[in-house]
Amino acid sequence: MSPARRTIGVVGGMGPLATADLYFRIVRATPAAIDQDHLHVLIDSNPEIPDRTAAIEGRGPDPTPVLVATARRLVAAGAEVLVIPCSSAHAFLGEIRRAVSVPVLDIMEEVAAAAAALRPRPAALGLLATTGTVRQRLYHTALGARGIDVKVPDPERQRVVSGAIAAVKAGDTGPEVRRRIREAAEVLVRSGAAAIVLGCTELPLILGPDDLSVPVLDGTEILARAAVREGFGEYHSSRERSQGSIGPATGPVRRH
Repeated sequence: MSPARRTIGVVGGMGPLATADLYFRIVRATPAAIDQDHLHVLIDSNPEIPDRTAAIEGRGPDPTPVLVATARRLVAAGAEVLVIPCSSAHAFLGEIRRAVSVPVLDIMEEVAAAAAALRPRPAALGLLATTGTVRQRLYHTALGARGIDVKVPDPERQRVVSGAIAAVKAGDTGPEVRRRIREAAEVLVRSGAAAIVLGCTELPLILGPDDLSVPVLDGTEILARAAVREGFGEYHSSRERSQGSIGPATGPVRRH
């Protein structure tokens, strides 16, 4: 293996289906003709990580110790760059980064960079995510730094989004749950959202680019391409990215 390549570690299990989806997309995004062209990827799918939204809302245990232990286990196994396919878990990103000696990518920064690369650049995006992610406003911060406003569902529609996420975690990706999440997205489009951010890694499993009349920014796909970028190249800090010293990893990426 080329010394320029770095081993990717996936802090997973939040949920397992979303973790598997990320790995599939990393493989698909890798320019490979044979097995040996692919990156070394270590996956720790740890379903014992406590619910992130419950913790953010003060009704569940703090997931930080288990997140940190999972990240450290991956680094001990040889991971050189970490990715977390769970937007809500990024509320604890600072603690994870302080606990390990390797870069940990920020899904919000990656999505925001992709959003800023849209032409024309949207004035506002619609965010579909867990209640915890919406409450933390991490996407708001990353997108706001690039002059992009964020629209979120009203409380009733947010309950629909949360229900759809829970359905996917329970294994339901059928037509009814797809209809509900599409309708929630369409409400945001009618309110002025020029694109939709899938800000929960369960959502790309039930909503795709052909479902809407505006671009869909798929957080899982964008994170997968960022992992490939970092696996083959140098790591750039989110601070450098937010200051505009480098370009985005990718434009708006849609499902294959």
